[in-house]
Amino acid sequence: MTFNLMELVEGAESIAIAAHVRPDGDAVGSTLALYNYLKKTCPEKEITLYLDRPEAIYSALKGYDEVQDADKGPKDKIYDLFFALDLGDRERLGASVKYFDTAKDTACIDHHVSNKGFARHDYIDPCASSTAELVYLIIDEDKLDREIAECIYVGIIHDTGVLQYQCTTPRTLEIVSKLIKFGFNFPEIIQKTFYEKTYLQNQILGRALIESILFMDGRCIASVVNHKVMDFYGATSADFDGIVNQLLRTKGVDCAIFMYESSREQHLFKVSLRSSERVDVARIAARFGGGGHIRAAGFSMNGTYHDIINNVSAEVEKQLSALETEE
Repeated sequence: MTFNLMELVEGAESIAIAAHVRPDGDAVGSTLALYNYLKKTCPEKEITLYLDRPEAIYSALKGYDEVQDADKGPKDKIYDLFFALDLGDRERLGASVKYFDTAKDTACIDHHVSNKGFARHDYIDPCASSTAELVYLIIDEDKLDREIAECIYVGIIHDTGVLQYQCTTPRTLEIVSKLIKFGFNFPEIIQKTFYEKTYLQNQILGRALIESILFMDGRCIASVVNHKVMDFYGATSADFDGIVNQLLRTKGVDCAIFMYESSREQHLFKVSLRSSERVDVARIAARFGGGGHIRAAGFSMNGTYHDIINNVSAEVEKQLSALETEE
């Protein structure tokens, strides 16, 4: 797949970079890596990074304090080039979609299997562990520095579950080995950005685990946090990170479902799916208007908790039944 970064950048005087709303570790790491790299190699160009305010756990990364809020950005700004990273649908750009739509040229760098391409220049590789890995592949290794390497490392460890998910490949490990040679404190990065939780986050996690339900003969597990629980703890969506992954660690489970009520007026739930080797949750998410990876995906749906569980579990059961027939 041909994607010449510097060829794209060469004719652009103003460049915008953005990722999906509610950015995770890969979105933050990959965009900051590209932002810092272009700032270093093209200091004469105007380069802007738009993201929803990333969590404070990423504040040590270079460029964190330079992230802009698209809602507060210039209304009539037209960029020469817009990079959309780590998303399979332009609508997930949130407020920065206005800059994507008016940009003179657009590029997408992504690894979601559900991404069919929506920019003029697409670099989409579902076999990559992360978008951060793809950023590493398009930059000049000779111009890599400690700060850029650190950003790429954060993106990779978050989308690979610290190199334990199936998306981790020999290429991924080779890249990581080159990154840590720059000497940053990678154990501390893992602890601070991946494992460490606030007391509130641990309380919510405990509540979600206690109130989870195991069904389909123990092959599926689900949990929900509604607005009543969120109000009681003073929790926001940022406090739910890692819950669905913990649910999946339950012995015998093939698919984990976690959801929280994102709008009480509309009965709208944000649903996160994780799976073992036997279930393609990207296909399930796509069925309900979402997307993601084979083992990690999500979508939003209106309805009751039970309605959503019934809809998702029916799709899970179809896949497991098909596998059992083949076996």
